[in-house]
Amino acid sequence: MARGGFPGGFGGGNMQQLARQAQKLQQQMTKMQEELEAKEYEASAGGGMVTVKVSGKKEVLSIEIKPEAVDPDDVEMLQDMVLAAVNEALRTANDTTEREMSKLTGGLNMPGLF
Repeated sequence: MARGGFPGGFGGGNMQQLARQAQKLQQQMTKMQEELEAKEYEASAGGGMVTVKVSGKKEVLSIEIKPEAVDPDDVEMLQDMVLAAVNEALRTANDTTEREMSKLTGGLNMPGLF
């Protein structure tokens, strides 16, 4: 066993440096998480007939439906367009969050972090 009781030569000084790096990474991740949660993401379906905005917190902020999308004889189509737009906006928010956070973590998967 290496000096300091840690395998691989991790001495006290290296552990302090590692702890500082981890704290800095934590601060950067917290700041980025706040920035990402403040962003808005938009997606549309049906050729722009339905537009949805979501926040980085994955909350639906608005749903815009053009009047010509409303067909009383085909409510199911409107429901499908709303569903598609909501899911795409949420997927965009999620993908952006994962991509930006992986820049900080070097691509490491850190479950429960974001």
